[in-house]
Amino acid sequence: MRRTILLFLILAGISLHTLEAQEGLLKIIMIGAHPDDCEIKGGGTAALFIEMGHQVKFVSVTNGDAGHMEMGGGMLAKRRRAETEEVSRRLGVAYDVLDNHDGELLATLPVRLDIIRLIREWEADVVISHRPNDYHPDHRYTAILVQDAAYMVGVPNVAPDVPPLKKNPVFLYFQDNFQKPNPFTADIAVDISSVIDKKIDAMDAHVSQFYEWLPWIGGYANEVPAGSEERKQWLRTKRWGSVSQTLLPALEKWYGKSRAAQASYVEAFEVCEYGSRPSEEDLRRLFPMLGK
Repeated sequence: MRRTILLFLILAGISLHTLEAQEGLLKIIMIGAHPDDCEIKGGGTAALFIEMGHQVKFVSVTNGDAGHMEMGGGMLAKRRRAETEEVSRRLGVAYDVLDNHDGELLATLPVRLDIIRLIREWEADVVISHRPNDYHPDHRYTAILVQDAAYMVGVPNVAPDVPPLKKNPVFLYFQDNFQKPNPFTADIAVDISSVIDKKIDAMDAHVSQFYEWLPWIGGYANEVPAGSEERKQWLRTKRWGSVSQTLLPALEKWYGKSRAAQASYVEAFEVCEYGSRPSEEDLRRLFPMLGK
C-alpha cells in the first residue's frame, strides 16, 4: 500500500519529504497598521520562518495614504501598495493591504470582521500585532481590532461567510519601548543576525518611507545617501544599535548564554493574554528557530 502511495506521489511530482513538510507547516500572520510596520517589527523573524519552509502573511490595516510630505491620497496609496508588492517578491511573504485611510483608523465592527476573516482564511497558528499602548493611534486601534478578533475567530455566527478556526491561534505583540501603563515583556527573543540583510532588503523596498517621509518628519533628511547600497547600509545603522540589555534574559533562555552573547540583531515578542495560552513547549514548536 505504501509503495502504491509513493508511486502516486512521484507521478504527481510530490515527494514524501514534501508531504511531511506540509504536515508540519506553520502559518504566521503579522498585522501592522501601515505598510512597513511588519517589516520593521518582524521582518527578520518572517525571513527565518520562510527559510524553514513555513508561510508568512503581512497585513497592513491602512493603505498608508497620509504618510508623506509631498504626496497623498490615492497616488500615495498606490505607491505604497506597489512597495508592499516588492516586499512580497523580495522576502517571500504574502501581503494584504486593507483600504482604510492612514491616520483615520478606528476600531469599528466592519474592520474587526475583516481582521477575523483574514486570520481564518490564513488558518493562522500565530498572530502578531501591536500593543494597545503604542504612540500612534493607528497602531493602538489595530491592536484593539486584533484583540477583539482573538476570541471571535472561533465563533461560527460571527463573519459566517468564512469557516471558524477549530483552534485559537497564539496571539503575540510586537516589541515597543513604551512604559505606561505597562512596559513590553520579552517572552520570546529571536536572533535574526543571519537574516538581517533580508530584513533590510525588505525595508529598503519602502522607498517612500525610509528614505523620504521618515527622514523628513524626523529632521534627518540630509543624512540619506544617494546610492542604493549606501542607503541599505545607512538604514541598518540608523535603525539598530547594540542589542538591548533588556532582551538578554530572553535570549539566554532560548539560546543559552554563549549564543545569546553572539547575537547582533534581535526581534522580540510578548505573549498576549488573549487566544491560546502557550507553554514553553508550544513556543518552541511555533518558533522552531529558537535555540538553533
